[in-house]
Amino acid sequence: MSETIECLASRLNRTWLVHVLEHGVYGTGRTLKKTRENTQQGLALVGVTAEVTITPTSPELEALRAAENAYTAALNEAVAAMALRQTTLSDIAQATRVPIRQVKQLLAERAPDSPPPADSH
Repeated sequence: MSETIECLASRLNRTWLVHVLEHGVYGTGRTLKKTRENTQQGLALVGVTAEVTITPTSPELEALRAAENAYTAALNEAVAAMALRQTTLSDIAQATRVPIRQVKQLLAERAPDSPPPADSH
């Protein structure tokens, strides 16, 4: 399976529903796992072999994703600002309540010309 098809699933009563518009295939199931399996089987019936990934959607889930994105952006901003003030990695981790390895990762993803903060504890 070289192709990956990303699908959005919505809840209809007690069933998840997926529509793969470009192939005219529907998939349903009581669980997301069963819905993914049924969608793959439906695609196979029309000659499409693909890995299916499903993203559940609802207004509540969209609000949750927006909150997660806002948190991630705020965390990146806070870590970058603290690093520019030459705050230690351990202090950044403690202040932001994230593991030090995540602080290091966030800083590594920043521009390469930015100096890293001191690593003293």
